[in-house]
Amino acid sequence: MKLPIYIYGHPVLREVGVDITPEYEGLSELIENMWETMYFSDGIGLAAPQIGRAIRLFVIDADPMKESFPECAGLKQTFINARIVERSEETCSENEGCLSIPGINERVTRPTTITIEYVDANFQPHRETYSGFAARVIQHEYDHIEGILFIDQIAAIRKQLIKGKLSNMLKGKVSAHYRTVTAPQKKK
Repeated sequence: MKLPIYIYGHPVLREVGVDITPEYEGLSELIENMWETMYFSDGIGLAAPQIGRAIRLFVIDADPMKESFPECAGLKQTFINARIVERSEETCSENEGCLSIPGINERVTRPTTITIEYVDANFQPHRETYSGFAARVIQHEYDHIEGILFIDQIAAIRKQLIKGKLSNMLKGKVSAHYRTVTAPQKKK
């Protein structure tokens, strides 16, 4: 089932996700729905807060990026209860976008290499190191489960330039080819 994507301004996007157990109700169906939603929305990653759940869960399929970024080949994984345990001092800047902030792309500087610990959809533990664009995609989705959006990490001048678009999103004015949920509107 295709789920709606929660848009910038919705409070759930700022919540820090909680760990889950294999007994989390409807987990298999939720993961399946997240994959379907991500593909339908033309994303390469989707975190649970983006579909209204403040839990430590995200899915990534960066394989379509392998032509430009060979390190993304075969990167298709469910990450549960993830923790980034190491980040390189070396950084790199690249353009990023987000399904929860449609129509905005900005350069974000991130560590080039990370080590992450997580459990997969079968709750098997993993500790893996990723570099390059693969590390970027993981960090972007990881930020979501920490209540952080990519626009929090852009230069102040760039933030000023997109202020109008963000303001429109806060007012519920959003254009996307997928279903969305905007922030609750304050009553006048």
